[in-house]
Amino acid sequence: MKHYRGLQVFQNLKTPLVNLVGDHLMARVEKPDHKFSPDHVWISMDPGFSIRFMVSVNTYSIRNGQAGFDPRVRLGILRGTWSSLPERGVSECHHFSYDEIKGIEEVDFLPLERVFLEQMLLDRAHQAILLEAWGSPYLREVPGIHQIHSRRASCAVPETAHGADGALRFYFHEERRMEMLLFKFCGQ
Repeated sequence: MKHYRGLQVFQNLKTPLVNLVGDHLMARVEKPDHKFSPDHVWISMDPGFSIRFMVSVNTYSIRNGQAGFDPRVRLGILRGTWSSLPERGVSECHHFSYDEIKGIEEVDFLPLERVFLEQMLLDRAHQAILLEAWGSPYLREVPGIHQIHSRRASCAVPETAHGADGALRFYFHEERRMEMLLFKFCGQ
């Protein structure tokens, strides 16, 4: 796995999945547009470059809702403690699967209303000292990652992207605790 410290390299990544680690977190709910209610929380972080990166997290499935399925995101949380923090930066991550996470079989995925999930993410971003995220890279106004959820086929999406799941891991100063947030949609 290659670890990058420069923005130029991020712009040229050819991998479909990255691991992003940063601190100085700021979060906000996506602003509604004229067609849809907000369906993302945006968390910006400092990964040690001269620019902040954006982490875009789904809080509602427009595709499931439009297809007549449950649009709520299902959240599972793995809790633990940390002994050392990961280094800030961006790393290539060619494979990340919920099926291979230790303890996943014990996780209950509970459907959450959009506003409740938004508030949970805002609170964690405010309290955490560091965020580690897995997702697909993108470059718009700022570099970032998205697709931070299970990529298995769902009620409204028939294709599976094997080994390309996304997740968040928040690190907290208090009691050196950490929480890994895992996200699924209807049918996963």
